[in-house]
Amino acid sequence: MKTLYLVDASIYIFRAYFSIPESMTGADGKPVNAVYGFADFLHQLATLAKGRHYVVAFDESLTTSFRNDLYPPYKANRELPPPELAAQLKACQELAGILGFRTYASERYEADDLIGTVARQMRTKDFRMAYVTGDKDLAQLLKPGDIWWNFARGEKLNPSTTREKLGVRPDQVVDLLALMGDAVDNIPGVPGIGQKTATVLLTHLKSLEKIYSDLDRVAQLPLRGARRAQLQLEQHRDQAYLSQSLARISENAPIRCTEASSKKQPVRPRKLEAFCSRHRFSERMHQRLLST
Repeated sequence: MKTLYLVDASIYIFRAYFSIPESMTGADGKPVNAVYGFADFLHQLATLAKGRHYVVAFDESLTTSFRNDLYPPYKANRELPPPELAAQLKACQELAGILGFRTYASERYEADDLIGTVARQMRTKDFRMAYVTGDKDLAQLLKPGDIWWNFARGEKLNPSTTREKLGVRPDQVVDLLALMGDAVDNIPGVPGIGQKTATVLLTHLKSLEKIYSDLDRVAQLPLRGARRAQLQLEQHRDQAYLSQSLARISENAPIRCTEASSKKQPVRPRKLEAFCSRHRFSERMHQRLLST
């Protein structure tokens, strides 16, 4: 099968920003550390993966996704990117395009949703997916033949090893998050239900729907505090299903991807030269990017 590399850009941009000094500046004197690190990441990825098809998805906003309509506090606990980083995000997207990668961004759909949508569309065209990310939420998209790849740490998961790592199958990841919540994204979950309890519930009852269709059985499970867990589930049913909606990656973003559009294009030399000059990249980095 052909492999499509689906890149969750924000994780690698943020990583670059916080690991490279802000003293690295462009011609205008403003920091370019995140852009430089992201450029290096894209070069390393293309060199190591040796793939022909890539999609790079960007988060456009932390406050305007469709999930905020469902639950206004969604991600409200997160601080907005510092101005020095926010100013570099568009440059990262521009660079990815110059290097020949297909890019997507949306104010209503997060990068995860853009990735999920592209994966659904391309799976029918005999592609397997390689999700390049550090976010384990994307493990919910894994199908046979796919991999989840934390490029920065060299960690890979497939549908089988997901259970070893997370305690549940890929198709149960959404319900795991619905039960235990997600403090990073401010998904509430069910109070008092942690990862261990959620894993036991899903091991025995398989899904959130089956848990609620056989709620009396929860108190009989080999679980410390099983009776209390049942009461919490009863009292917070609506919150559990809301959390499930928030955690589920959409596969219906209004974008279209084809085999031709996902194919990596040649680097655009003149645009790259101008970009590198504007951001004061070294000649060595310029030459590396030319070979991406």
